[in-house]
Amino acid sequence: MEISRAAEYNPVWPAAVDIFDTTLRDGSQFEGIALTTDDKLRIAEQLDYLGVHYIEGGWPGSNPRDDAFFARAASGELQLETAQLVAFGSTRRPMGKIDEDQTLRNLIAAQTEICCIVAKSWDYHVLEALRTTLDEGVAMVADSVNYLTNQGKRVFVDFEHFFDGYKRNSEFSFRVLEAAALNGAEVLVLCDTNGGSLPHEVEGITRTVVEAFGSDLTIGMHTQNDTGCAVANAMAGVRAGTKHVQGTINGYGERTGNCDLTTFVPNLTLKMGIETLPTGSMNRITSVSRHVAEIVNLPPNDALPYVGKSAFAHKAGLHTSAIARAPDAYEHVDPAAVGNGTRFLVSDLSGRSTIELKAKQMGIEMAAPELAEALAKLKDLENSGYHFEAADASLELLLRRASGWRNPHFELESFRVMVDHRPGEKMALEVNPLGHFDGVETEATVKLFVGEERRRVLATAEGHGPVNALDAAFRSAVGREFPALDSVRLTDYKVRILDSASGTGAVTRVLIDATNGRDRWTTIGVSENIIEASWQALADSIIYALEK
Repeated sequence: MEISRAAEYNPVWPAAVDIFDTTLRDGSQFEGIALTTDDKLRIAEQLDYLGVHYIEGGWPGSNPRDDAFFARAASGELQLETAQLVAFGSTRRPMGKIDEDQTLRNLIAAQTEICCIVAKSWDYHVLEALRTTLDEGVAMVADSVNYLTNQGKRVFVDFEHFFDGYKRNSEFSFRVLEAAALNGAEVLVLCDTNGGSLPHEVEGITRTVVEAFGSDLTIGMHTQNDTGCAVANAMAGVRAGTKHVQGTINGYGERTGNCDLTTFVPNLTLKMGIETLPTGSMNRITSVSRHVAEIVNLPPNDALPYVGKSAFAHKAGLHTSAIARAPDAYEHVDPAAVGNGTRFLVSDLSGRSTIELKAKQMGIEMAAPELAEALAKLKDLENSGYHFEAADASLELLLRRASGWRNPHFELESFRVMVDHRPGEKMALEVNPLGHFDGVETEATVKLFVGEERRRVLATAEGHGPVNALDAAFRSAVGREFPALDSVRLTDYKVRILDSASGTGAVTRVLIDATNGRDRWTTIGVSENIIEASWQALADSIIYALEK
């Protein structure tokens, strides 16, 4: 009801907005991201699966990777069902000949139906960065759009620094918009390139542009997040009448990032009643967010709205007991609408109702005495340094043990780790570029009782450090017994010192993230001995994998 009434009270809002994803181009400029051509193809497949309208593949001619991407896409290796592929470039150079401009030639060679070119719309940039006249700045836009449309291309134009330019010289900014419009541009994209504008400024300026050009062609938005307002600014543009918004998955982008489509899209559709993705696609957005994070090799941001692991996580006992009776009491949308789910966080602040809810969520039946025992054990462990809200897999094993379950897979008899440090044995400089030439070897031995018959096995293995050596020794011992472990790999290993005042004798907390290619989980270990803490987390991770 709220959505339909909102639409009634705001008739200027468009019924639908086209989603233009630039993760492969602008998003790849985020610090820490270095995409291969294969990465770009895999991400494009995910974006198409999500149902975005346009995928900006990159800048042909700027680097071999983007050239390879467009070549492989043109060869049929990339099959898009929903999205259209877009090649990005720029206008011709100042005083350059249009038919000799290599950037425009590269756009033609990319073989995409749509080209998006960036144009200067701030007089300061034309005068100082390009060092040419304002008339030439307008001509660069007009000539480039005209050339591409005459080549049969659909043309979108990103007007760089538009809001800064409008505030300084609105007459020039409108001249370049008009030059693009008169020469056949289909979409005029207003860019907050420096990310310094605020929603009230964006909405007012955008409304002026929509009133001037919006009846003839589409006005778009491209916002950066330097003030933390990228999503809000894009929404302000929609309120003013734009029907095309550019952004990236998880907000990746230069500096502080771009408009995060995983927040923007649900806001528009679930809150404002504006169509964005195809019907039935919204519940894919969480999985796509996490899949893309995996491909770019960055940890998922748990705090992201809608798609983050913590977006529908509840810790306070008051919240969890209320949600058990009325799920919408503390959740602004149904988590399933975006493919996410409710999580109940368990800590020493939890009550028995939270433990009971968590157990039921995990499919564990627990009687009242077992719940009381589990709660007491949890509070005791959290007091000693455990942090179970960060390690759901270890929590599940704790609750199972409290309900009477025992690990049927293996039992540790003992383990030994030896680190052999040999000063003077020089390592190759290319292996150790910092110049530390001491030789270090790590070896681990594990003794286990395996299976219900508790058959005793022993194995020794070397590794790159104690955890790797322990893992290798364990797999060597039980690999034939548990072939499912072949698909399990450690993805992250984190250590935290809990009482730094104790120096090297401090208690350490170890968190291990692992995956089997389908599921991800986290386990925990705590001890004054970092190797023992690591074994606890490693053993829980293996047990959890075998239970799965």
